[in-house]
Amino acid sequence: MCRNIRVLHDFEPPTTDDEIRAAALQYVRKVSGTVKPNRHDEVAFARAVDEVTRATTKLLAGLARRSEPRTRELERERAKARWAKRAARA
Repeated sequence: MCRNIRVLHDFEPPTTDDEIRAAALQYVRKVSGTVKPNRHDEVAFARAVDEVTRATTKLLAGLARRSEPRTRELERERAKARWAKRAARA
């Protein structure tokens, strides 16, 4: 699951609220050990996703910009290269 959490800092175009929320959801799923909480835990699960989303938004707003912003295409190519390298070792 953690591999689904992507770098969100310093993208052009900027990271969307949906991307931040998706990363928060993946984080809470990983930490809680469940993809879908049971009925008794839904409120705590949703609250945690909201809190992680807010914290991530604050973090991204406070980080300094790099000299060269990232692009999603370049990050996708880098991920493919890492995957090919891992597959070659297996």
